[in-house]
Amino acid sequence: MISAAIVGGTGYTGIELIRLLSAHPNVSLDLLTSRSEAGTRADEIFPSLRGISDIVFSDLGEDTLGALQKCDVVFFATPHGVAMKQAEALTQAGVKVIDLAADFRLQSLTDFEHWYQQSHACPELLKTAVYGLPEVNRAKLAEALVVGNPGCYPTTAILGLKPIIEKQNAQADRLIEPRIVIDAKSGVSGAGRQAKLALNYAETTDNFKAYSVEGHRHLPEIEQGVAQLLGSQFTHRIRFLPHLVPMIRGMLSSIHMEMTEAGTAIDWQQAFENAYASEPFIDVMPKGNYPDTRSVRASNRLRIAIHQDNERAELTVIVVQDNLVKGAAGQAVQNMNVMFGLDESLGLNFAPIVP
Repeated sequence: MISAAIVGGTGYTGIELIRLLSAHPNVSLDLLTSRSEAGTRADEIFPSLRGISDIVFSDLGEDTLGALQKCDVVFFATPHGVAMKQAEALTQAGVKVIDLAADFRLQSLTDFEHWYQQSHACPELLKTAVYGLPEVNRAKLAEALVVGNPGCYPTTAILGLKPIIEKQNAQADRLIEPRIVIDAKSGVSGAGRQAKLALNYAETTDNFKAYSVEGHRHLPEIEQGVAQLLGSQFTHRIRFLPHLVPMIRGMLSSIHMEMTEAGTAIDWQQAFENAYASEPFIDVMPKGNYPDTRSVRASNRLRIAIHQDNERAELTVIVVQDNLVKGAAGQAVQNMNVMFGLDESLGLNFAPIVP
């Protein structure tokens, strides 16, 4: 059995991790930490866990750090800046670290400091960290000690662009013009569980708004994904704009591109089907079918649809996922499975919840 711990399990990604790991046949969830809830049973805070887990929150003190070093894997479901202060001691003890915040996502220290307003505590360890997108980085994840779990929006963007960039890399000519527009929407759970006026029921219900219009910190992560992770041979100008929609969970990203003449000669529906034919959690919809967020609710599945209009030279890719599962906790468990040589879908192969 894999001995697992969760640091910071009181948020929405934390409860999803508890839910998923408690049902995983190869995992024993042995430690759960929270300074604010130390001594409290998790099922007192989250009644959905009654009869599923009787684990009690521990304070993150020196004794707890020693207990973390005895685990096989530690998940950090904490604010940005926490994991990087603990990761070196854990990896030196042979513990694998999966951070669901941004500490190990961006390889550029300049970008990290600009967007997260803090210096990186372990830049040398950052260099060895692996970006946790199994559909792109599977081989590296198998050898990783530290994994930066992707942001929810970048997961939809990078996987929505992957077949296009790969197809383009295989040819000398551009298939799409440099400009890419990503119009993304998320449910309110993506903002976390903390109390904020802008996220309360009266503010979000019957409302729909754009935010971070001047720039969002997931943009450099998307740009890094296209340029470095996917190794694009061309430079792309990406406009990313997120929106908050009045639903609890779910994410839909529409990616708009203009095709070159060479691009219109490609059957993009077939290209996407070929690219993701063997991926357990990516479903390319049949031509003319478009996914909704409910079709992936509470699951680790990501659904993609392609609309190709050769007359207008326009290509649109629509991607949906559950922002708390494939966009966060489910992807973290998927990464863990790869890191420990397990079947990638172990503990994750369940159907979405409808209605």
